Amino acid sequence: MTKKISLNDKYILKEGKIFLTGIQALVRLPIIQKDLDEKNDLNTGGFISGYKGSPLGGYDLELFRAKKYLDEKSIYHQPGLNEELGATAVWGSQQGEFKDRGNKDGVFGIWYGKGPGMDRTMDVFKHANAAGASKFGGVLAIAGDDHAAKSSTLPHQSDHNFMSAFMPYLYPSGVEEIVRFGLLGIAMSRYSGCWTGFKIVSDVADSGKRYDTEIERLPIIIPNSESLGEYKDLPRNILYEDTPRDQDYRLQRAKGFAAQEFVRANKIDRSIWKDSNSKMGYYSREILQ
Repeated sequence: MTKKISLNDKYILKEGKIFLTGIQALVRLPIIQKDLDEKNDLNTGGFISGYKGSPLGGYDLELFRAKKYLDEKSIYHQPGLNEELGATAVWGSQQGEFKDRGNKDGVFGIWYGKGPGMDRTMDVFKHANAAGASKFGGVLAIAGDDHAAKSSTLPHQSDHNFMSAFMPYLYPSGVEEIVRFGLLGIAMSRYSGCWTGFKIVSDVADSGKRYDTEIERLPIIIPNSESLGEYKDLPRNILYEDTPRDQDYRLQRAKGFAAQEFVRANKIDRSIWKDSNSKMGYYSREILQ
């Protein structure tokens, strides 16, 4: 018997293989995050905001098309008037627990914007990352990079901005890694208290392939805090009462190192060729076909 195929499979199918583009994978990501939270007995919501721009130019349109499926999972998409207002709104999603009146354990946030839009959002990123992400929320900041300046006034890459804001960031190389790294990024944000950057380029956003949902069931390891040594007891998540000096101290002493421990535990960075006598190394994302 021939299996009936629907265009909606990309957002409702939980097992098997489906065809996904990079942009559609970014839309599927929060739906899968909500499913994982439910399996872990967490009652969470999602909030997505930002400003469109190539290579993420069609992301907001795809979110609108998937509104029915996002609403079913308590995931709300509100485009920003500009990039920094969108980021500020996402920052606010991490403060819901302070009001003690919500019906959610936490809200995971997703910001999106074109690389040059990230330039103008740096003040928000620095303050929000220093303040921290919530324990059951977490933030993924998706930056669309136009390396070749195909639709930008200058070539752009977001790596230096993420580093300047002391934000760990992930760089998926294909459709499956968008979902896998996205789930890891939100988990890392919750554990470390940092916002997690997410670098997307055109050949990833515009790509498409047969996607195996099995990757969504790979385990995510949450390390203990013992490796943080004397700073293991420092709070890493967002606090109601805080000072700039305390925020910076925790960011420098605990949160960044916690993100590194998460990366090691989940083997995100891998050495392909090892040689103890090497004097030079190459750093690159993997190219997935």
